[in-house]
Amino acid sequence: MSETNSPLPREVADAYVDELIALDPVTGTYLGVPESSGRLPDLSPAGQEALARLARTTLAELDAAERRPGADSDAERRCGRLLRERLTAELAVHEAEEGLRSVGNMGTPAHSVREIFTVTPTATDEDWAAVAERLRAVPDALAGYRESLALGLERELYAGPRPTAAFIDQLGEWADTGRGRGWFEDFAAAGPGALRAELDEAARAATAAVAGLRDWMREVYAPAIEGAPDTVGRERYARWSRYYNGTDLDLDEAYAYGWSEYHHLLAEMKREAEKVLPGAQTPWVALAHLDEHGRHVEGVDEVRDWLQKLMDQAIESLDGTHFDLAERVRRVESCIAPPGSAAAPYYTSPSEDFSRPGRTWLPTMGQTRFPVYDLVSTWYHEGVPGHHLQLAQWVHVAEDLSRYQASVGMVSANAEGWALYAERLMDELGFLTDAEERLGYLDAQMMRAVRVIVDIGMHLELEIPADSPFHPGERWTPELAQEFFGAHSSRPADFVESELTRYLTIPGQAIGYKLGERAWLLGRENARKRHGDAFDLKSWHMAALSQGSLGLDDLVDELSRL
Repeated sequence: MSETNSPLPREVADAYVDELIALDPVTGTYLGVPESSGRLPDLSPAGQEALARLARTTLAELDAAERRPGADSDAERRCGRLLRERLTAELAVHEAEEGLRSVGNMGTPAHSVREIFTVTPTATDEDWAAVAERLRAVPDALAGYRESLALGLERELYAGPRPTAAFIDQLGEWADTGRGRGWFEDFAAAGPGALRAELDEAARAATAAVAGLRDWMREVYAPAIEGAPDTVGRERYARWSRYYNGTDLDLDEAYAYGWSEYHHLLAEMKREAEKVLPGAQTPWVALAHLDEHGRHVEGVDEVRDWLQKLMDQAIESLDGTHFDLAERVRRVESCIAPPGSAAAPYYTSPSEDFSRPGRTWLPTMGQTRFPVYDLVSTWYHEGVPGHHLQLAQWVHVAEDLSRYQASVGMVSANAEGWALYAERLMDELGFLTDAEERLGYLDAQMMRAVRVIVDIGMHLELEIPADSPFHPGERWTPELAQEFFGAHSSRPADFVESELTRYLTIPGQAIGYKLGERAWLLGRENARKRHGDAFDLKSWHMAALSQGSLGLDDLVDELSRL
């Protein structure tokens, strides 16, 4: 094909999505592609290499596309830069063979195999027939994943013992939910009677595959990696940081920024804690008081309904004043996460046609009593105006962007930075005047600052500063990180443990909340200065949310132009 006839960057990006869906039906299901519902991806080394081949081919096509007339328009330029940055970062991870040691308490191929069932359509008998087909695909998918891990062992590419132990525990929960059957069997039980035998047989086979993977992890993998480090070191951390943040960070500067935010937030928390419990020795004493005596929601169904009302109220208050929302973006559902999930709440985007709405997910961790202070700010983050308004808006304007920018090209730090900005925005707009809720918001902000400190600190084994109230002059270890996190969080011990395991599982991801928020705030401030008195926050919000994904390399620059 001649250069003049070659596609433009957005066409290259969308062709990439089409080919990606063919290789990765999990992505297809998240996008709402019906043909994906009965399939699972090849998680073996060969499957991983097929994805890498697609990335390399796409980058070559992008080279030609960026030389075409019209490729320098803002829309084409943004998309081309995102596609190049994302695929380059993904290839760096692949070529370092990180996919051969993807083990932990979240974000592994095994997690994607299970979690995709929670968004697979189940409205009709035809949908359930596809579910049965997908259930039958679980054993092969997990066998491919195990093949990748076995090759990692052969090449001495080890996951950490702590993430491995947590993963084995989770596999045990998936294999037996406590009712004498596995998670897949529980899921299939909701299917129609006409497919009962087929679903039950496929679910039992899926459960047996999970149990087999658990046994292999426990009996072969865990003994083989005994003594391996849980942390990844500077080189691997920098690679993962690029992947999750879309920029080559100055990690030492980011570490120092985390500490500066820590000191600022601690002072503010102490002032707010005095309103909740006068004389409290620390803000977390005041938060512990709220655990016992503050406002609560009782019951799992009740908390799901309460969170739904919170998001509905936020939409009513913000739409037309600080955002202009399309009707289909106004719909978001509150859900309870399936058992065996990590402790952190999460969000799933709507399908491309919005037939499946955006959804927030609360892991209950076996609890039935939920403090309000811990929910409000978190659901402004996960739901409205956080993840839902950004990611659903991307889907809404996908035709004006590209399918890639609105979906699979998402940069974690962009999305998490917006969601943390959204929490701050609700504070700025006066939605957090209640002392309980505002202290909970500050506690959540502190958690994100602590993430920057401990995630970078323990993986790079950095020194704790002399002005730290905690072990000054010592070097970070995972044990110290967990102690520090626990001392500066209202969360229970099982949440803290799950969080630290998360940071060991996906290094470089947790720092994107605070660093992404910093980028969003700087972009807003630059735009405000540029426009002066003419700056309109609602217009800026909608323009910012309609740009699609951007790495932190580009985010500040593009936000400042709006």
